[in-house]
Amino acid sequence: MSLCGTRANAKMMAAYNGGTSAAAAGHHHHHHHHLPHLPPPHLHHHHPQHHLHPGSAAAVHPVQQHTSSAAAAAAAAAAAAAMLNPGQQQPYFPSPAPGQAPGLAAAAPAQVQAAAAATVKAHHHQHSHHPQQQLDIEPDRPIGYGAFGVVWSVTDPRDGKRVALKKMPNVFQNLVSCKRVFRELKMLCFFIHDNVLSALDILQPPHIDYFEEIYVVTELMQSDLHKIIVSPQPLSSDHVKVFLYQILRGLKYLHSAGILHRDIKPGNLLVNSNCVLKICDFGLARVEELDESRHMTQEVVTQYYRAPEILMGSRHYSNAIDIWSVGCIFAELLGRRILFQAQSPIQQPSLPVLYTLSSQATHEAVHLLCRMLVFDPSKRISAKDALAHPYLDEGRLRYHTCMCKCCFSTSTGRVYTSDFEPVTNPKFDDTFEKNLSSVRQVKEIIHQFILEQQKGNRVPLCINPQSAAFKSFISSTVAQPSEMPPSPLVWE
Repeated sequence: MSLCGTRANAKMMAAYNGGTSAAAAGHHHHHHHHLPHLPPPHLHHHHPQHHLHPGSAAAVHPVQQHTSSAAAAAAAAAAAAAMLNPGQQQPYFPSPAPGQAPGLAAAAPAQVQAAAAATVKAHHHQHSHHPQQQLDIEPDRPIGYGAFGVVWSVTDPRDGKRVALKKMPNVFQNLVSCKRVFRELKMLCFFIHDNVLSALDILQPPHIDYFEEIYVVTELMQSDLHKIIVSPQPLSSDHVKVFLYQILRGLKYLHSAGILHRDIKPGNLLVNSNCVLKICDFGLARVEELDESRHMTQEVVTQYYRAPEILMGSRHYSNAIDIWSVGCIFAELLGRRILFQAQSPIQQPSLPVLYTLSSQATHEAVHLLCRMLVFDPSKRISAKDALAHPYLDEGRLRYHTCMCKCCFSTSTGRVYTSDFEPVTNPKFDDTFEKNLSSVRQVKEIIHQFILEQQKGNRVPLCINPQSAAFKSFISSTVAQPSEMPPSPLVWE
C-alpha cells in the first residue's frame, strides 16, 4: 500500500481550521514522497496494470483482449456465462420456478451476447495501444463466509468491473431476521461517504412467491485491516495515522446519521492497496436509542472490542461503544497484537503499558488513545473531537492530498474541499420498522423496496444460472458464528 503527501501545507490547514475552500500554494503533485507499498499478503502482483488509482470503483481490471475476432468472441461467451446477467422481462429465478428443476433456465438471450460483444469491442479499442496483452478473464469465486451470508467476487457485465456480490440467504425465516435484513438494506442504500461501504446495486428479485434470498452488489475491496495487522508487513506511523483518520471520518458520518455500528473490528474495516479504507458490515447496526429506560441488546460487538459498559451488563449504551472499539484497534495497529485478550471483564490499562505498545506510541498517540479508552462512556471522546486531535493532522493532510475524492488537483495547485469530515442531514430514519408485524408483510415491503431502487438506474442485474459457478454459489451455506466470528469479507 502506498501513500503520498506532503508534510506541511499552511493553506490546507487554514482551510481545515476556517472551514473554507482553498487552493494549495504552488502545484506540489510531483513532490509527493511515497511510503513503502504494502500489498495485502494474499494479493498477487503479476498484473500490476490491474490495480487502479485511488478513488477507482473496482479493485482489478477484468478483461485483457487479443486483437483477433476469435478472442473477442471467446470473451463475449465468457462474459455471457458470468454469474451476473442484465435483467430481462422474465428474470432468472435464484430459486427454481414452478415445475422447473434447480439450475435450469433459458440460455442467455442474444441481446446479452451482443452487449457482451460490444463491451469487449469497446474495451479492445480502449486498450489497443497494448497489443501484447493477453486475454485474462478472472473467474467468479467466493471470497468470504460470514455469520450472515457469503460474498463472491464477480464481474459486472454492464461495465466489466469486478464487484463484490453478497448473498443474504434464508432472509424470511422469522420476523427478527426480516427486520434486521431490511434495516441493513436501507442503510446500505442510504450511505454516501467514501469511508463507508454502500450498495452499488441490488439484484432483481424473482416473483415474490420464490423470493427467499437477497443479493447485494458493493465495491470490491482487496483486503481488511485484520489481514494487514497480522501480516509481517511493516506499518509506519504514517500508515497508522491515515488508517485511524479514515476510520474516525467514516464513524463521524455514521454517528451523525444517528447510527451505532456495534461491531467495529479490524475485519470490518476493508482496505485497498492504496490505503483507502471503508467501514463495512451493518448487520448489527441500529439507530441510537435516546430513551435511556429502553433496553438494548447486549449481544453485540466482538468480545475483544467490546466496551466496558456492555461487558458490565448495561441495558442502555450510546455511540461511545464504537469509539472504545476504535481505541482497541488503534492500540492493535501500534502494537500488532490484540489489546484486551482476556476472557473476563477487562482491566484498565496503565499509561506505562500503552507507551510500550510500540516506538510509534508517542505522547500524542497515547493521549488520544487514553481519550478513547475511558471507562465512563459519557467522558469518552467523540469521533468529531477525536478528528480534531493534533495526532491526526498528518493523516488528514495525506488523505486529502492524494487519496480522497472530495479534493482535486489543478494546474495551479490542489483545491481542497470546504468540509474535510462531512456529516449527513437528515439522519437515518428507522420509523419504517415500527409497523412491521409479519414475515409476509416485510417480504412484500422488501420486494417493493428493491424494485423501487432499480427505477431510473442502469439495466437491472440478476443471477445467471448458466454460469459455471452458479451451483456452488446458490448452495453456499452460512458459516456458524463463534465467539469471534469470521469477518463477513475474508479475502483470500
